[in-house]
Amino acid sequence: MPSLKSTIDVLVYLSVVLGVALLYQVYCTAPQWLFIAVLIGWLAYLAVAVLVASDNKFAYPLVFVMAIITLTGSLSSPEHFAFVQAGISLASLTFVIGSALQIAIIVLIPIYLLRKKSRRS
Repeated sequence: MPSLKSTIDVLVYLSVVLGVALLYQVYCTAPQWLFIAVLIGWLAYLAVAVLVASDNKFAYPLVFVMAIITLTGSLSSPEHFAFVQAGISLASLTFVIGSALQIAIIVLIPIYLLRKKSRRS
């Protein structure tokens, strides 16, 4: 059974991979300024994923913040809900899977950090 840490790591890496699909979709359908904004956010998430891979002590708090920012940006857009209402598509799947990944990260990281802290005590 995988550890909580390795589960979080996989969720972070999956978020980065899913971000590539999102970048393609935004590039094909949205204005250039939006593509650039999403690309910058994806690069930030990629940088944090590198910190996770290198076991940096700041990685998980940064991933937690990035997941909140990502989920907030995604859920605050009515267009994303329109994708889901329109039926199954690459856009709706990206939105649903991406949101689920971010929620899982937001739930699991505090649990991991609290467990880690209690082991040190």
